[in-house]
Amino acid sequence: MVLSTLLLSVGGPCRAAEVEVPAPAREFRAAWVATVANIDWPSKRDLTSRQQQEELIALMDRAARLNLNAIIFQVRPHCDALYASELEPWSEYLTGAMGRPPEPFYDPLGLSVELAHERGLELHVWFNPYRASHPSGKSELSSDHISKTMPHVVREYGKHLWLDPGEPEASDHSLAVIMDVVRRYDVDGAHFDDYFYPYPIKDDEGNKVDFPDEPSWKKAQAAGETLSRDDWRRQNVDQLIERVYREIKKEKPWVKFGVSPFGIWRPGHPKEIKGFDAYASLYADARKWFREGSVDYLTPQLYWKIDSSGQSYPLLLRWWHQQNKLGRHLWPGNFTSRVANPGSGDWPVDEIIRQVDVTRGQTGATGNVHFSMKALMEDRRGMAAALAAGPYQQPALVPASPWLGGEPPAMPAVRRRRAKLHFRMPDKSSPWLWVIQTHSTDGWQTRILPGHLDEYDLDRQAGTGAPSQVAVTAVNRLGQAGPAKLLGGRR
Repeated sequence: MVLSTLLLSVGGPCRAAEVEVPAPAREFRAAWVATVANIDWPSKRDLTSRQQQEELIALMDRAARLNLNAIIFQVRPHCDALYASELEPWSEYLTGAMGRPPEPFYDPLGLSVELAHERGLELHVWFNPYRASHPSGKSELSSDHISKTMPHVVREYGKHLWLDPGEPEASDHSLAVIMDVVRRYDVDGAHFDDYFYPYPIKDDEGNKVDFPDEPSWKKAQAAGETLSRDDWRRQNVDQLIERVYREIKKEKPWVKFGVSPFGIWRPGHPKEIKGFDAYASLYADARKWFREGSVDYLTPQLYWKIDSSGQSYPLLLRWWHQQNKLGRHLWPGNFTSRVANPGSGDWPVDEIIRQVDVTRGQTGATGNVHFSMKALMEDRRGMAAALAAGPYQQPALVPASPWLGGEPPAMPAVRRRRAKLHFRMPDKSSPWLWVIQTHSTDGWQTRILPGHLDEYDLDRQAGTGAPSQVAVTAVNRLGQAGPAKLLGGRR
């Protein structure tokens, strides 16, 4: 709780009275927007630019109405781009043909950042660091695709093409793509999902097919590599994770870097857990990244029910918290799309609501990420409405990241003219967000506004009676809140 002193007139001389202003809620509330195979956006590859933009606006509007505070937007499904890039070709998921830009032209990522920030939403850019083609791709690979410009770093594996993590040029290219976006766009975070080395495939006899990285492995050995092949593969991924984190912080310290690994690090951790071994098969040592602080947040994909016997949501969440030695953010991922989906379990709405509650009850876990936005847009079985009426009824700030440094904003200057609040920063800059808190006979209510606004109509506040007390706080890009400016007395 934040204690502030407010001068109130009580039937005569002013006297100091202590007013207890509650700290606004802090919780990461996000959804993935998958562009691969047109899962979430755009809904089809033959939409006009205007139709695509209308879908983006509707998506951002729904996120804001649900009191989400972040969108994780897939901008690189497989060495292609949902934005204007000189390094990789336009994604075919936009226009049906790789390399073909939207016509009339617009920049989907630029628009997404603008729409998100207008609504006070963070926009995290989601990259697939190694995938170079996907079976859902139907058009020819363009001449500027990496499989054509740097074929020596690309491997064919089943129905996919994959950058070889053992080829330094491949990692250099992915890092260059990521940093190009971070430099040119006003994003709030960069994000990887669970694809590192590819998920294993089997041949016609049912035998596991090894990833075809013999050329890079032999080059590494010739250069003096002494690790085992498995440890070398994990080292390749570790080094990219560490480089991405380091380079982002050099360029824009406030941009968060997060990874969403497969929800099980290794079977037997904790001992009740059974299932796929991401450490041994994807060569992804997410526990190491979390322990060593190579990420600002970890979003393990806990895509199982609470009562799953071998993949218990609460047991896995607790275990991941225990690995968080540096106090970074733990924001688990939820398989929200399984609600009302007979092909993948047909979960009830209550399962997702309960998972949010379990997350809130776990020390060190401070939010959830929903896969994917399509399920919330469709409001399957009233799930979006249930979130809005239940755990997301009140707005929340993204938890702050104190390890990123920075200074909290100053106290804003605030004027009240009847039902209108007018506010600004002393240096006339715009904060990231404004927190408006009002107290009436219904108690304290909170509203979070984007920082480009400079006024608020108190009559819009729900409840009965004019507010007797008002607090206005500025919040910066690091999530730090400054001191509240307090106004008292009905007008």
